[in-house]
Amino acid sequence: MTNSWTDIRNTDLVVIMGGNAAEAHPCGFKWVTEAKANRGAKLIVVDPRYTRSASVSDFYAPIRQGTDIAFLLGVINYCIQNDKVQWDYVRAFTNASYIVKDGFAYQDGLFTGYDPEKREYDRQTWDYVIGDDGYAVTDETLQNPRCVWNLLKAHVSTYTPEMVERICGTPKEKFLKVAEMIAECSSPTKTMTSMYALGWTQHSKGSQNIRSMAMLQLILGNIGVRGGGMNALRGHSNIQGLTDIGLMSNLIPGYLNIPTEREVDYPTYISSRGFKPLRPNQISYWQNYPKFFVSFMKSMWGRAATPENDFAYDYLPKLDLPAYDVLRAFEMMDQGQMFGYFCQGFNPLLAFPDRGKITRALSKLTYLVIMDPLETETARFWENHGAFNDVDPASIQTEVYQLPSSCFAEDEGALVNSGRWLQWHWPAQNLPGEAKHDTWIMAQLWLRVKKLYEEEGGPFPDPILNLHWPYEDPGNPHPAELAKEMNGYAITDLVDPNDPTKLTLEAGKQVPGFAALRDDGSTACGCWIYSGCFTEAGNMMARRDNTDPDETGAYSNWAFSWPANRRILYNRASADLDGKAWDPTRKLIEWDGEKWAGYDVPDIPPASNPRDVGPFIMNPEGQSRLFARGLLRDGPFPAHYEPFESPVVNVVAPAVRGNPVARVFASDTETFGDAEEFPYAATSYRLTEHFHYWTKHVWVNAVLQPEFFVEISEELAAEKGITKGGWCRVWNKRGSVHAKAVVTKRIQPLICDGKPVHIVGIPLHWGFTGKARNGFGPNSLTPFVGDANIETPEFKAFLVNIEPSDGPATA
Repeated sequence: MTNSWTDIRNTDLVVIMGGNAAEAHPCGFKWVTEAKANRGAKLIVVDPRYTRSASVSDFYAPIRQGTDIAFLLGVINYCIQNDKVQWDYVRAFTNASYIVKDGFAYQDGLFTGYDPEKREYDRQTWDYVIGDDGYAVTDETLQNPRCVWNLLKAHVSTYTPEMVERICGTPKEKFLKVAEMIAECSSPTKTMTSMYALGWTQHSKGSQNIRSMAMLQLILGNIGVRGGGMNALRGHSNIQGLTDIGLMSNLIPGYLNIPTEREVDYPTYISSRGFKPLRPNQISYWQNYPKFFVSFMKSMWGRAATPENDFAYDYLPKLDLPAYDVLRAFEMMDQGQMFGYFCQGFNPLLAFPDRGKITRALSKLTYLVIMDPLETETARFWENHGAFNDVDPASIQTEVYQLPSSCFAEDEGALVNSGRWLQWHWPAQNLPGEAKHDTWIMAQLWLRVKKLYEEEGGPFPDPILNLHWPYEDPGNPHPAELAKEMNGYAITDLVDPNDPTKLTLEAGKQVPGFAALRDDGSTACGCWIYSGCFTEAGNMMARRDNTDPDETGAYSNWAFSWPANRRILYNRASADLDGKAWDPTRKLIEWDGEKWAGYDVPDIPPASNPRDVGPFIMNPEGQSRLFARGLLRDGPFPAHYEPFESPVVNVVAPAVRGNPVARVFASDTETFGDAEEFPYAATSYRLTEHFHYWTKHVWVNAVLQPEFFVEISEELAAEKGITKGGWCRVWNKRGSVHAKAVVTKRIQPLICDGKPVHIVGIPLHWGFTGKARNGFGPNSLTPFVGDANIETPEFKAFLVNIEPSDGPATA
């Protein structure tokens, strides 16, 4: 989230697309209803199903899953054609005026530099023209045909209302109504907020789904302002925290990168991380990367990380591949290249695509360790449960260890919500039975591994033996100790760089924020973006002051929001070039002649002259990107690509199947189906009554939604002879499931490229453990395909067939 849940109250228009907030985020949806009740805000929902969000919307438009980019580029085209652009914002705060290199082009669904054998682009032309002064060349008049704005204008011109209807199945008049309502938010005094979730991320072009809306919001001037923003709705209480602290195969905490094998030493690694500013006077805050990185290394290895050994740079693993994400991990298992797997707090057998492959891969492991408070299907993947888990236990030699861990309600610590708020919580009850806290389990594992290295040695024991472990009880670190470590502290006395006689912080004290971090080894910080969360003033995450001056929705003294307790990212963009609020009734920060001040922590140095420093200081341009240079693998502009399994051919680029650089393993291509054999477009979703795979263990929730079902239209039910409430079978090349049929008006067939397309909705909450009835889920059917940039599986768009059935018992 660029903004926060509470800021949604400030908006004039909510667009829910790629999510279903009323159903999947019912508590947060309160702020949508507040905006509607108190500001007269309107709600638009664009979704394949008429959802609970749609039921309280002011306007609903259907869309075929996997076609969001075509829809959004159509809206951008509409705004450009009808001059619904916040021009002062676009000229000042985006890269619209930057000149792109000769040679860059887009044709027939591909950008320049594509290698079909490698399924990869050479991205050299995806960049700006750089002048002799080292800065990007611009044309402030936007007349140069090679400037970003004119390239964008040409790129989106394909997506006319007629083309959007042809691709998305959204009736032209409905699309135009949505475009008209959105375009009105190009006014400086009218804002729109975007709310999205897994409906956008779980596609082979998920990153570009999100980027399409971000570009639209920039054109409208809605980033960095109250009531605006790109608001990602996290589907779990601490998924935001998970990504923040680096639990990804290619990251370390604070979204820093694990080195690659090519970065053989620290100077090589750090040389590409500074990002020199591309325009005069810009900040390019990533130039502080060495401070964040060195402070992290000191928090990890303490005295063993010294300037002489490049702060233990050699202790870090070096990636030989871009990432070891979940798809790659299970591919390696399936190929016999991975023999042990630790599974902490998730349920791959139900949560990862192509369940048949997941079962096969788990069956090839030597050992599987499950850390979970519940009895998961993954822990029992080797048991036969009839049609619901049809395996031969005798043929599975995997040794499974179950380590019962704590539930969040039994823990102390911080959860990070969608709005980046770190909120401290305390245990509601003691641990049951033999359960242990995750922190205890991890500490015990490390102590035992360390002892083995001490006793037996090893090829490179240094990272284990030298790990900094300064906890009062080494076998059971307290959450407050871990939080203080992530906040950061001074290792030696810190003096003012401009006045060596002035002491700014004594050794051993908590740093007040990430601005205090150094790259000389004098500070330690486990996660720079969390710096400021636990200072000498105390635990900022435990604050519960809900005062809200002038009812801005900021609630700045409630918990802690990273970074720097900032509630709205890029908030300098809430004011014009002279530092005055675009909308005086929704002032956030303003320039008072000497500094930036207002209701939020400024997102630029507070004394920065408004005409000097741009709002987007994490980019070397200091401005936002309508053209993304070479950063995304599948293009500097979004382009419409069909899902890998689509009921229709890509009308923009008929020769291109799926995202041309999405990650596809050769072993999975034979499992892809086509529309001739599997004519129906399926998608997955969640229900309010259940939380993922947890609450099926709770009797009350099991009673509320006891049984697995699929949702189909009345037209499809009639065509296939499926009765309401009767059994049906849904299948494709990867699997087959039996479900009760919910026949509903909530799903309507769409006409896409002249062809009727029926949609099958499949909720995901059932399995073969817990108190609910045994059932299946969509991952028995979903393809093993990952997003081109972050490898998120394509759960939201795939093909199936469907027929009446007698149910799983007689299958």
